[in-house]
Parts: sequence; structure tokens; C-alpha cells
Amino acid sequence: MKMLTRSFGLAALALGLGSDSFAINWTANFKEGAPNIQSISQLAFGPDGILFVADSKAAAVVAIDTGDTKASPGAPIKVEGINQKLAALLGTSADQIQIGDLAVNPISHKAYLAVLRGRGPTAAPVLVRVDASSQLEVVALDKAKFSRAELADAPMDKMVGEGNRQSNPRMESITDVAYLDDKVIVAGLSNEEFSSTLRTIPFPFKTVEKGASVEIYHGAHGRYETRAPIRTFVPFKVGNEPQLLAAYTCTPLVQLPIKDLTPGAKAKGKTVAELGNMNRPIDMIVYQKDGKDYLLLANSARGLMKISTDKIEETESISAPVTGGGKKGLTYETIESAKGIEQLATFDANNALVIRKTDSGQNLEALALP
Repeated sequence: MKMLTRSFGLAALALGLGSDSFAINWTANFKEGAPNIQSISQLAFGPDGILFVADSKAAAVVAIDTGDTKASPGAPIKVEGINQKLAALLGTSADQIQIGDLAVNPISHKAYLAVLRGRGPTAAPVLVRVDASSQLEVVALDKAKFSRAELADAPMDKMVGEGNRQSNPRMESITDVAYLDDKVIVAGLSNEEFSSTLRTIPFPFKTVEKGASVEIYHGAHGRYETRAPIRTFVPFKVGNEPQLLAAYTCTPLVQLPIKDLTPGAKAKGKTVAELGNMNRPIDMIVYQKDGKDYLLLANSARGLMKISTDKIEETESISAPVTGGGKKGLTYETIESAKGIEQLATFDANNALVIRKTDSGQNLEALALP
């Protein structure tokens, strides 16, 4: 097979469903109690309704047994004014609600939202579930079944910089997370000199080793970089080889073989596209339509990009400056009808589920895959 895994294969890839998956007791070493989550930055589903919660503040990934394992084909969910409804649910105002990520349980087709109640360092993390009837409920975590993976080489937890350029490097210890073949893949920053890092953590969690440092060529900046974090990524296969396709700010798109992501390694990515500067990638999914495979990438400045991956194997690695906001490598089509996409998740073979910003707030709604 030349390109991405096909529809069933892609679902199995995302869930890590190997031949022995159903025989594994995934929760055998889970504890019961409060996982003491300090922040919720990213969400990803694994097998048997297990939800991986990225806690950047604590530099940890928490696996939570949601118990949400009743199979349902699910009708696409729609909640208009989701930010106002979250505010009412959590007893605050809509301007105090931040939705950090969206994930869909592929078994039940319920949506899970990573929510912050409040602004700044005192904002409280909340996990919210939305069912097919558009009902919202807080997922109680005081007596959760969970397991934690702590990142030992996380960046320092303090403000650095000056004025409005201040930031806390710890909050980028985890920038995205996915599950693949009994491993949790974590993108973010470490405290190493080459701080851009990809970690592959075996699941069920036992030990957490150092990640692999990642080097890429950034055409818009005209240089090799090792400190810029991956903003979003997806697992996929080229032939039979598992790969990651990762997007960075300003906006290089990079291909990385997963076999290169061994603990302590220095992995070098293949830059397969420059999609224009002054732009921040938000979220991405892969899907198939009419027998072809595509990447759907939401961006802060360039809308929703539909990128064909047909020629990814033949695409030469970009290794020279791409100036003036230019583009090179894989091309894209802007989906003009899908404006304001702030979060993006696979719902089923025909639809994505998105958080869309509107003039009156934010909606949770289905988006037919273009």
C-alpha cells in the first residue's frame, strides 16, 4: 500500500488495535482516586474507552478509564453556543471558558472537551462529556481509575522573558498526544539543549524514558531548528512503516519515521511542505475520500487546509529558504466554507467534529469531510 492506511486500518492505527489488543488487561495497574490533574492541554483516546489526558503543568500524561465502552454508531453532535452552555454548567461567564482540546470516543461517539474555567494561572481544568442528545456533563475525577506517566526531563516551571513576551516553558512540556500500537506518543519540549522532543511511552505505563530530540529544516526561517515545539501531529503509514506527520508554527509540515524516535536519539525530520509564515497550526486529522488519502489541517491564519498526500513519498525534503511567505512542497486547498475552526477531531468515516468560532460564540458541530 503506497499511502495512508485505509478507513478501517486508520481506525485500528489510531486505537493501536494489534492482534493481541483484546487480550490485554489495560487497567490492571490503575489506581482509584483523584489523579490531581493541574491542567488539561490535550486529549487522545486509546483502547477500551481509555482517555489520555495531557497535563502540561504537571508534565504528565494521565490515562483515565472512562467506562464509556457501549458501542454506538452515533449521530453527529451539534451544540450551538457550547461556550455559553459550558459557562452555565460550571457556574461562570462565557468569557471565562477556554476549550483546549476535543476528542471523540470511537466506541461510543461521545465527545470529550478539555476545558479551563477561568483565565491565567488559577484557571481550573475540567473534563466535560457531550452525548448524542447534546447533553453536557462534567466527568467526575475524584474517584477515577487512572494511571500516570511522569516526564522526568520536562522544562522548568517558571515565567521567563520580559513584558508581553513572557511565557512558562513548562506549559509546552506537552503540545500534542496520540496513541499508536500500545504506545502513547507525546510531543513537546524538554529541558535538553535540543529541546523539541517526541516521546514514545509504552502502555500500560511502567517506566518513562527520555524522548528523542527532533531537528527540522524550517524553510520560512531559513535554518535548521531544534527548539521549536511540534504544535500538532497525526500518526499514519507510508507503505507499512508507521510515521508521524507534524506541523510547526509558521508553518512547516514534517514527516518523521516512528522507528527513529528511540530514547535519547536525535531524529531528523523530512520537511515535506512549507505552508506560509505568520500562521499557527491548531489541529489535524487524516481521512480517506474517493479512494484517496488527505490531511485536514486547521490553522490560525489560513483557515482549513485540505492536503493531498498522494505524492508524499516523491516529495523532496525542503532544505533551502522559502522567502516572502512563500509555499513549497505538498500543496493544499483552502475549504472556504469551513471558517473559524478552533478544534478538530475525527467523528466517523464521513464527518469530523469541530469547535467553530462564530459571531455569537462557539459551536460544537459536525463537518462533512471535504
